[in-house]
Amino acid sequence: MADGESRTGAASHEKDPRTRDLRKAGILVRRLQARIVKAQREGRQNRAKVLQRLLVHSHSARLLAVTRVSHNEGRKTPGVDGVTWLTPSKQVKAVEALRLRGYRPLPLRRIYIPKKNGKLRPLGIPTMRDRAMQALYLLALDPIAETVADPNSYGFRKERSCADAISQCFILLARRGSSRWVLEGDIKACFDRISHAWLLAHVPLWDRTILRKWLQAGYLEKRVFHRTEEGTPQGGIISPVLANLALDGLEARLRERYPATTRQGRAAQVHLVRYADDFVITGRSRELLEQEVKPLVAQFLADRGLELSAEKTSVTPIETGFDFLGQNVRKYGGKLLIKPSKRNLTAFLENLREIVKGNRAAPASQLVLLLNPKIVGWANYHRHVCAKRTFTHVDYMLFNLLWQWAKRRHPNKSRRWIKQKYYTELPGPRGGNQWAFFGEVEEGDRKRPVLLRKASHTRIRRHVKIRSEVNPYDPRWWEYLAHRHRARGVTLPAVGSHPDRL
Repeated sequence: MADGESRTGAASHEKDPRTRDLRKAGILVRRLQARIVKAQREGRQNRAKVLQRLLVHSHSARLLAVTRVSHNEGRKTPGVDGVTWLTPSKQVKAVEALRLRGYRPLPLRRIYIPKKNGKLRPLGIPTMRDRAMQALYLLALDPIAETVADPNSYGFRKERSCADAISQCFILLARRGSSRWVLEGDIKACFDRISHAWLLAHVPLWDRTILRKWLQAGYLEKRVFHRTEEGTPQGGIISPVLANLALDGLEARLRERYPATTRQGRAAQVHLVRYADDFVITGRSRELLEQEVKPLVAQFLADRGLELSAEKTSVTPIETGFDFLGQNVRKYGGKLLIKPSKRNLTAFLENLREIVKGNRAAPASQLVLLLNPKIVGWANYHRHVCAKRTFTHVDYMLFNLLWQWAKRRHPNKSRRWIKQKYYTELPGPRGGNQWAFFGEVEEGDRKRPVLLRKASHTRIRRHVKIRSEVNPYDPRWWEYLAHRHRARGVTLPAVGSHPDRL
């Protein structure tokens, strides 16, 4: 292990002692997590709880927890106490002060963020200390959560993504004899309604007293304190894992009702694909899904204080298709095609339109720098499906937006003048591209051109789905995961948070 670490640790930035400390901490925590997984897999729950307690009390785990919350995107957003940890000295003090004795979480700061349907989603912002404490306990809880998780659950889990969930949909629905009906499920206000009693009785955490404190911490809205009688603290680091634990077991319940070892179970073709609180269940017929599967799911959720959303839950034939995670899954003449959904495309184009209209007086270079991350991120998300025609349509619509933007800025100039000022020619096959929008960024005494990225330049690359039984904390899968990373050309993180670093 040490030799492997020395080979990968030759970079100059590792001379920083903090980086070396983080790597050592990551190695020690990873080994403890592997022991927790082994104990849980062997049915030794008491042993797993002892190892959880050992991990939570270790200095290495505290160091990783503080590092996570002080380096993520929300590090500059304080909780109700107004405290942030932006300097190394504050982070060092936070590691030493992160103790369990006398710990009591403060209420969350409540804010609201807009949803796609125009409504507002409540979001709670914990204090930095509460975030670090949740991150600390998450290091001990997540290995068990991964061990007991549903095989085809893909949301908020390490090494899994939306692309894996969509690939599983293709596997289940692409064949000629595959299921023809799909139950689209959505849980009403999942994070806000999970039963506290169920969580306290079933979450595999050695210290459930601290879990009760988090669940009942309440929140402050306009300086008024509100108690929390149900739900998880949405916005907290540990909340997604708690929600997954509450929903895990649904796939096992379906398999128990429709076992693959019997002819009747295989004929039912009931399979689950879940991403967070959104899920689809395939079935042989509409009657099966409406009269048997849907009541089973409703009862499963009711035990956890949850219910299905009537407006978002429906049974759909595969020939009509359904939207899932921003993709549209539909069969055309017996052939399954997965494309970016119209709703997702419309929302993306509207976002681009707002950026262009909101920067009418901005230089072209600033517009390019604002648009490029949006285009690249959206195209990369959809590059695993049949999206080439959609990418071309996005380029066409964006060209019209930018052409109108340029004409509005220069109403008295000719089309040729506008083309020469804002568009350049790029060499390439089939005559190249004569309409590449660009701007110029000043760098010292020189000006550097920046080109607008085209969605159609993103190559379609089929995603290789992760194996359903993979556990990233289990040493038996580390070589498999390392191979997946190498195949995708992923650069491993510096901190010892990946199996290749052990």
